[in-house]
Amino acid sequence: MGDRAGRDQACRRAVERGGAPKRRFEAIAVMAAEGLPIQVCCRILNVSESGFYAWRNRPPSARTLRHAWLTDEIRQVHAASNSVYGGRRVHAELTLGRGIAVGHGAVAMLMHRAGIKGLPGNKRRRPVHQTPTAADLVDRQFARGAPNELWVTDITEHPTREGKVYCCVVLDVYSRRVVGWSIDASQTATLVTNALGMAIHNRTPLTGTLIHSDHGVQFTSWAFTQRAKASGLVPSMGSIGDCFDNAVIESFWGRMQTELLNRKRWKTRIELANAIFEYLEIFHNRQRRHSALGMLTPIEYEMLYPNAQLA
Repeated sequence: MGDRAGRDQACRRAVERGGAPKRRFEAIAVMAAEGLPIQVCCRILNVSESGFYAWRNRPPSARTLRHAWLTDEIRQVHAASNSVYGGRRVHAELTLGRGIAVGHGAVAMLMHRAGIKGLPGNKRRRPVHQTPTAADLVDRQFARGAPNELWVTDITEHPTREGKVYCCVVLDVYSRRVVGWSIDASQTATLVTNALGMAIHNRTPLTGTLIHSDHGVQFTSWAFTQRAKASGLVPSMGSIGDCFDNAVIESFWGRMQTELLNRKRWKTRIELANAIFEYLEIFHNRQRRHSALGMLTPIEYEMLYPNAQLA
């Protein structure tokens, strides 16, 4: 009697989360695989044995087969994004990248059932910088209608066992494309000037392009300022200590921290530098789907603009 009571209790616990007949049959199948008598499970869950055997011998429905196929596609998309994508971007890749007709709700449901999740966001505190040296010509109005109208730039850092790696990025806000970058073991004026020089070489911007930054000493340096002005760029700087004045680049760093930097402990500077290069040029620019761009990649979005100056 004691064994029977224990089995009955186990059956009840197994089905508490769902009372539909199909769920009960699924629970019975699981318990039967663990050695519990089918007759006992059917009695406790109040279903007929004939109903259970009919369900078990019935071929899978078209809906079940489609869900299984979609789950496999979702796993492939999620793995290809280095397990970064959540439901929105998985849905975008399925519909835009693979031409599969599926709704947001179905993708969310199947990801939940399969235990597939995107990475959470990351909040990044910013230090207070030096005395202002340029006016804020952006005023938090980041929307632009063409490439090379507004670039934003900033520096981030991340530790390795050898020491820190510093990365400076120049981002075109029109397409969110990284147009220039530089990686070094120290955060000097050379770091930011090299990133700006790469952006200028790749894009050959027209006179009047805004280059927006914070008031870090690297961006207020003579070398950076002269390089910008010599190429016809117009420097712009947000207010001191306010991350919202450069929100686009702050959002970019938050994604990079979540999707790359914080996912493992890096052994060497070379290892991290190579990973950053691959993230910027391969994943971010060419593969990552951005909600601000209608779920297109930066390069795909720029291709829609006539006569876009592409690297």
